[in-house]
Formats: sequence, C-alpha cells, structure tokens
Amino acid sequence: MQTLLWIFIFLLTFGIMEFMAWFTHKYVMHGFLWSLHRDHHHKDHGSWWERNDFFFIFYALVSIGCFLLWQYENVWIGLPIGLGIFAYGVAYFMVHDIFIHQRFKLFRNANNWYAKGIRRAHKIHHKHLGKEEGECFGMLAPPLKYFKNK
Repeated sequence: MQTLLWIFIFLLTFGIMEFMAWFTHKYVMHGFLWSLHRDHHHKDHGSWWERNDFFFIFYALVSIGCFLLWQYENVWIGLPIGLGIFAYGVAYFMVHDIFIHQRFKLFRNANNWYAKGIRRAHKIHHKHLGKEEGECFGMLAPPLKYFKNK
C-alpha cells in the first residue's frame, strides 16, 4: 500500500509541475523576472548558458531540498515529491532544451504527432518576442489545438 501511495505522490507531483511550469512561465518569467527570461527570446549573447537557466537551478534546489528532508529529517514524503520534481525537470530539459532548442543535437528526426504538436506550440510562444501578449506557456501538455493536423 505504501508503494502505491509513493507512486501516486510521484505522479501527482509530476503533474503539478506542469502547472507550476505554466504558472512560473506566464506570471514570473514573463512578469517580474523577465530580465532573466528575456535572453531566451532575444539571444543577445554568444554563450551556451542563458540567464533563463537560473529557473532550472531553482527547481533543482527545491528537488534537492526534498531529498534532504527525506534523508536527514526522515520526512518520507520528501522522496516521492523530490523524485517527481526531478523527473519533470529531466522531461522538461529533454523536450525543451534538447528536442526543441537543440542545445544538444539529439532527437532531430522526431516527427510523430506529439513532437509536431510540441514544436508548433513552442514556435507560437516564441513568435512573441516581448513579455506581453504571449501564449502557450506550458511545456509537456500544451492545448490540444496545437496537435491538429495541418
């Protein structure tokens, strides 16, 4: 029974992270911390590193904090929550940084229904160069309209 609870909390955390990604992207990155996110929309440097990557570090630290609570404070729920945040971070990195933005040259030939929808949604998001008037702020589960055949 405990294993099922851990799996449920892990999956719930993973799902909540998609909401957190949408919320953070829309109201924080395109809001009061636009100064950190702007270089993701306007490449104003020659570096592989973007100021935008600080958001990734923030969530990594939250995940690490959950692992530390589990390990040193015996807070059992820290493990499935920390793993859920970590798993979402890995999925986000694979889809956003590797597949879409090709920071590493992998998954270039992915052309299935999901890959096309994700690419289309992110392309629409990046057509808006400013912090206002953006759309499609989620990552792994964008609106279904982006998955329609065109």
